[in-house]
Amino acid sequence: MATRYYLSLPEPSRARGSDPALSFNAHGADEFAAQLQDALRTRSLFERWRQRQDDPDDIDPSYAVTDPDAMVLGQQDDLHVGLVVTSSIPGNILKHRLRLLAGSGWELRDVTAA
Repeated sequence: MATRYYLSLPEPSRARGSDPALSFNAHGADEFAAQLQDALRTRSLFERWRQRQDDPDDIDPSYAVTDPDAMVLGQQDDLHVGLVVTSSIPGNILKHRLRLLAGSGWELRDVTAA
């Protein structure tokens, strides 16, 4: 079952993870949405993160889950970016990927059934 997550990037220029190789490099709502959507639909971000771990083979395989139907819509609102994510990915995995991409530069505003 899909869930809809309403996210905010209050200061998009600061929505960057601690590792530039894993972090957002987007400038604008559409680019943020596209990069997050790719992180949910494919294993690309997960694999890059896993390879940076001390023991990549010891990573819990549940972190590799993807949702090929995930949708992310971005909206520029003055200086803020709003993202609406519709996905079947568990919330803890979504949060993990957001921390990799945006560090602490994001906020969860609401969660509803899709």
